[in-house]
Amino acid sequence: MKVKRSTLLLIACLVWGAAGFNILRLGVLAYPAYLSALNFALSALVFAVFQYFVFGRLVVKHTARITGYEEERQFFLKFFDVKAFGIMAVMMSGGIWLRASGIAPDRFIAVFYTGLGASLLTAGIRFGYQFVRAGIAAGEEKTAFEDEKGD
Repeated sequence: MKVKRSTLLLIACLVWGAAGFNILRLGVLAYPAYLSALNFALSALVFAVFQYFVFGRLVVKHTARITGYEEERQFFLKFFDVKAFGIMAVMMSGGIWLRASGIAPDRFIAVFYTGLGASLLTAGIRFGYQFVRAGIAAGEEKTAFEDEKGD
């Protein structure tokens, strides 16, 4: 199943957005018993660290890789490379294990998952933004081609 390059950005948007939403939801559901300025600050710190060092860079890297493909149509799973799928698998497995084992206290789930989920959701939104930009750029190219063709 091959899709347009820009559709790979949409797939990344949906995958990371769904993951982020679900993790953020778990964090927010655990938060009511731990509402405090310190916990909000810690969640914001988790968000900033993951956004700056992990997911922000991931969006830039994969957007450049996707838009750099020479062929317009690509296999639909090429929205990520093997390393990104590995990171996703480790994070999902670790998160499931962490919650199922009961090792992590609810306060940790509230604070960490809220920051992490918000960062993942932001990455999904940023991929969506790149998808929209690619669509606009494709429309401008098409219009420019039609203008040249009419001359």
